[in-house]
Amino acid sequence: MNIKSISTAVVTVVCSSVPAAMYGESAAADSGKYVTHLRDVEVVGLKQMPDDGNGLETVVEGRDLETYRITTVRNMSEVTPNFFVPQYGSRMTSSIYVRGLGARIDQPVVGLNVDNVPYLNKDSYDFDLEDISKIEVLRGTRSVLNGRNSMAGQVNIYTMSPWDYNGFRVKADFGRANTANASAGWYGKLSGKLATAVVGSIGITDGFYKNDERPGDRDCGREQQAALRWKLSWHPHSRWSLSNSFRISGSKQSGYPYENMELGRIAYNDTTFYRRFGFSDGLTVSYTGQRMIATSVTSLQYLDDNMTLDQDFSPRSMFTLTQKRREWTITQDIFAKGLRASGKYEWLLGAFGFYKPSDMKAPVTFGDDGIATLIEGNINSNLPAGMKLKWDERSMLLGSKFDIRNGGFALYHQSTYRLRNVTFQGGLRWDIEHVGLDYNSRVNTSATMMRPGPGGMVPVATREINIDESGSLSQTFNQLLPQLSVTWNAGDWELRGAAARGYKAGGYNVQMFSDVLLQQMMSSMGQDADYDVDDILSYKPEVANTYEVSVGYAPGSKFNAEITGFLIHCRDQQLTVFPDGTTTGRVMTNAGRTRSYGVEATMMWRPAKGLSLRAAYGFTNAEFTRYNNGRMDLKGKRLPYAPAHTLFASADYLLPWTFLGVTTTINANTRAAGDIWWDDANTVRQPFYATLNASVTFEHRLCSVMLWGSNITNTKYNTFYFTSVGSSFVQRANPWSIGGTLRLYFAQN
Repeated sequence: MNIKSISTAVVTVVCSSVPAAMYGESAAADSGKYVTHLRDVEVVGLKQMPDDGNGLETVVEGRDLETYRITTVRNMSEVTPNFFVPQYGSRMTSSIYVRGLGARIDQPVVGLNVDNVPYLNKDSYDFDLEDISKIEVLRGTRSVLNGRNSMAGQVNIYTMSPWDYNGFRVKADFGRANTANASAGWYGKLSGKLATAVVGSIGITDGFYKNDERPGDRDCGREQQAALRWKLSWHPHSRWSLSNSFRISGSKQSGYPYENMELGRIAYNDTTFYRRFGFSDGLTVSYTGQRMIATSVTSLQYLDDNMTLDQDFSPRSMFTLTQKRREWTITQDIFAKGLRASGKYEWLLGAFGFYKPSDMKAPVTFGDDGIATLIEGNINSNLPAGMKLKWDERSMLLGSKFDIRNGGFALYHQSTYRLRNVTFQGGLRWDIEHVGLDYNSRVNTSATMMRPGPGGMVPVATREINIDESGSLSQTFNQLLPQLSVTWNAGDWELRGAAARGYKAGGYNVQMFSDVLLQQMMSSMGQDADYDVDDILSYKPEVANTYEVSVGYAPGSKFNAEITGFLIHCRDQQLTVFPDGTTTGRVMTNAGRTRSYGVEATMMWRPAKGLSLRAAYGFTNAEFTRYNNGRMDLKGKRLPYAPAHTLFASADYLLPWTFLGVTTTINANTRAAGDIWWDDANTVRQPFYATLNASVTFEHRLCSVMLWGSNITNTKYNTFYFTSVGSSFVQRANPWSIGGTLRLYFAQN
């Protein structure tokens, strides 16, 4: 892993004749040169400019990916300073928090590209990916090149190229809780111009926690998943490169391990699961001329998922939610960049467009306890003495259906100018986005007013409640996103300053429509609304201005270090809250003004032969500077969910002997985070915690065996906390686990 802040080359070339690139060597060692002959190579890192002044990059590749068992974005948590991805809920809940920015629902603050294909919905961020060749996390605002949702960074994942490896690769992994994963892949050159790869994988786990109310669902963390990936790379001419990457996957998770803190156990009665199916296909076409490289990236994605959950997470029959969604995403990115031979100026110019239609059904079903407690109880408490309202049905459906149309277009430009040892870079992006929503909310039920009579309560009148409301909403967002940086190189030292603006688009709180329908129903019964419905349906864009200063020191290949200070002023930061009086929904709101500042430090040191030390530390102080949640003034309170500290430290030692061609490597690493506040009023928090992980790897040219342990100190901490219907819930972290990983290599020379 290279944790030094480096500048990525425009064209990162991984040659099949250099297998060391698969094992942690930098693939962009000579960033000042360009390759125009594309045969037997694959072009990646398409937008990054060599020595482009962006800096702040964490790269994990080769053996380090295997040692740290990184197969998904979530595994990069803490490895990158101030980059935190908690594990809770389901794979749909793939929240990312960076430098105090982030949200539990809707749009992310960090963009994701996989083999150049952009993922625009964070609900599909969390998936396992086999045979990754490199993950790079670009910290800081990346809006000029990547646009929406990259205001706090960008993650780029590259899978192994069939030009790098020829033959079969097989992996089998097993750990506690009957956790097993297996994959097999074939990589081959069909000709001197055409290469392909096919990789399949499956995974299962029983999870570590049980739901006491549903013994048939023995483990509420059970999961099954499978995926198939096909990659094709064609170089019809020395100047042309075409690459297509297709992936199809499916998964199902049983239940959410949310523990009721009053009961001290997981106990909910209704079926809860998350199922996801989807595919993505991305075509990259690149042409290298004498003075520029032109590239087109076209992608098509499909997401079909179903989140069904006991929304009160209690043994009572309160209410359940079923959210079914089908979503298509089409993107087109076209850009060109100039090739620098010996000149001082470089440029990049591009245009990006996307269209993301989706249809969603999100009915909420109230059970007997929910009707009695949340509806009848509230109404009857305000009726004259003796009078009583009785709901005629003990199961009530609040139906919601949505058609969402989201699309956008952007133009962007970046210029780089070098004056001796100083690099100036400026960029500007114009981003316009439109979101439209057609909705239908409906309920059909009845209630009877009762009064005391000679033989007990007798009916007075029955009232039919029929609400069928449809409508359309739309918003358009228009943003200019500038970026400027200055980098000074002085031998082994590098000093950099940067300023940039990023944003997340606004949208609609579709998860609140069932609650809005309930408010309308209660109003028809003479009850006052708990909140202003008009104010809660939509939320505004979030805009952040980021300022950075960093110092890097790299006297040689055995040591490098960097320290960065940052300041972020954010307007209308998007927060996920539970509004007063809500029973079924959660809402995205805008929090006025927030301010974040902090420090990030990274270090790599090889003090002796075979010994490698790495560390990454992040500190963030993120506070509200202007925000009133309707109950209190929260100025000076810390932002929820984002940790104040993240820490990663790792030590690798390659033993100085071999036996029958087998080498032995020992690794120990720790991941740590905290404090984490769970609410905007800062009343509940998770203190700082640390986990210890270790592994021993025996490696031969034909195979490798790794024995590993995670959280071997069995550190106990909470990954999530929330309240629902007056009760508090937590999700506990996974306990200690041990296991083994076998890899087989059948290379064809």
